[in-house]
Amino acid sequence: MLFVKSWKQFFFIAVALIIGFTFFACNGAPDNKTLNVNDFPALRTDVVLPGYQAPKSWSSTTATALVSNIKLGWNLGNTFDAHGNDNGFSWLGGGVYADTSVVEMEKAWVGSVTTKANIDAIKKAGFNAIRIPVTWYKALNKDYIIREDWLKRVTEVVNWADENDMYIIINTHHDEKIFKFTNAEADNSLIIFKRLWTQIAVQFQNYNEKLIFEGLNEPRTKGGENEWDGGTSAERVKLNKYHQVFVDTVRAAGGNNSKRFLMITPYAASAGQTAVDGLVLPNDTTVDSLIVSIHAYAPYNFALNTNSAFNTWSTGNSTDTSAIINALTPAHTKFVSKGIPVIMGEFGAMNKNNDAVREAWAEYYVQQARNRQIPCFWWDNASTAGTGELFGLLDRNTNAIVYPQVMAGLKKGAGIQ
Repeated sequence: MLFVKSWKQFFFIAVALIIGFTFFACNGAPDNKTLNVNDFPALRTDVVLPGYQAPKSWSSTTATALVSNIKLGWNLGNTFDAHGNDNGFSWLGGGVYADTSVVEMEKAWVGSVTTKANIDAIKKAGFNAIRIPVTWYKALNKDYIIREDWLKRVTEVVNWADENDMYIIINTHHDEKIFKFTNAEADNSLIIFKRLWTQIAVQFQNYNEKLIFEGLNEPRTKGGENEWDGGTSAERVKLNKYHQVFVDTVRAAGGNNSKRFLMITPYAASAGQTAVDGLVLPNDTTVDSLIVSIHAYAPYNFALNTNSAFNTWSTGNSTDTSAIINALTPAHTKFVSKGIPVIMGEFGAMNKNNDAVREAWAEYYVQQARNRQIPCFWWDNASTAGTGELFGLLDRNTNAIVYPQVMAGLKKGAGIQ
């Protein structure tokens, strides 16, 4: 029990309690505050940043026809999606790396910044599509407005890919800090989600059909129940609400966004039956403009397990091949067979000093996906040495393909001469 002996003591205690409560309310429990769209300043809907394109002509096509033109894709991984307090950033709360430069954020995980020569090299190697993962929460202010220098830098790299006449995907990646899927937090998150996508869509409104928006990367509750196996039914229902907000927001953002091709993702981007079955495509005012995105590193031990002992794979082993077929079948059955295209947004098999085996695996995987009209995007995290996830394919300093055998397998599977 607290005893107050004088009015001065009462005054100082009251001030301390007010300060403490205010600090906690503002910093200790931001997720407990119910947000309202009127809490924030209105977003500008005119393009104001340098580097954006003048309006480009739109080639009329369907989502299925567009996806059929994607032969082989590559991910600019661990670059714009680098994030977190443990990587040298100065996290200042409210979503702002206020004293961290764009260069520092971009190179935090890979040690270098992306160059036009990198993108030129990827196109020359045989990739005609690029996925540019972007983590945005690190570049948002308290009103969830994107730092201009960050958006300008993303635009610059998008333009390099556009100059190479590539299909381009940009997304929200590793933004689980601000996008939640539980009942208590999802409503707040949807307000932030809409603000973010309004800004992205406005910035890129003039780009043509080769620029695709992917609303979410691997949407999930980190550490949640069945995190990588479809989540819970309640979370899947919430996720479907995100997809509807995403479509509605982009369609209202002006320019070519009224017909932009949009990618929709199952829970955690899982290719498994539970996640795929739980995905409900949103209503869309533009017909034939939605694409489903899935991820599958299969078989897991060969492709994603960092234990180097799991380094063998063979077309003669039905367990090896069935893991790939099983990853492709649910999405093909539910979507592709019904005229809704699917993209394998991430796949790969890490280096375990087994280039010849990876070449055979890559050819088989991509060929099986191509047989089902599903183009594949290799996950390249720029890592080729050490004990981590070694998915690096392009040496970003020399612009050479580090594993030409693997590249040859990818091209064979994709039917690229």
